[in-house]
Amino acid sequence: MSTPQPIAEITPTEFVARRQRGDVLTLLDVREAWELGVASVPADQQAVHIPMGEVAERIGELDQSKEVAVLCRSGRRSLEVAKYLQQNGFRTVNVAGGILAWSRELDATIPTY
Repeated sequence: MSTPQPIAEITPTEFVARRQRGDVLTLLDVREAWELGVASVPADQQAVHIPMGEVAERIGELDQSKEVAVLCRSGRRSLEVAKYLQQNGFRTVNVAGGILAWSRELDATIPTY
């Protein structure tokens, strides 16, 4: 049995830079709907929203051929989801620091609830 690979992490700044240079990544936001109402990434980043508790039943909505960058509030839930997706054949990265880091690094108008 193979040992699972550690989950790579990227900062929000690195994520945006990769998208800008043409990398195809799915941004998966695993926060709850109410959290999106408080703080969301800009619409031009085209995040897919599947709350953490629904990922297992909605995994078919994700394209396994694309790398998935997983985002939550601080990076803890997203790390767990990234591990789960990796175990199910996806290439994943965790967005380190979550929406809190996104606000700090890229857009201070995003609330840090």
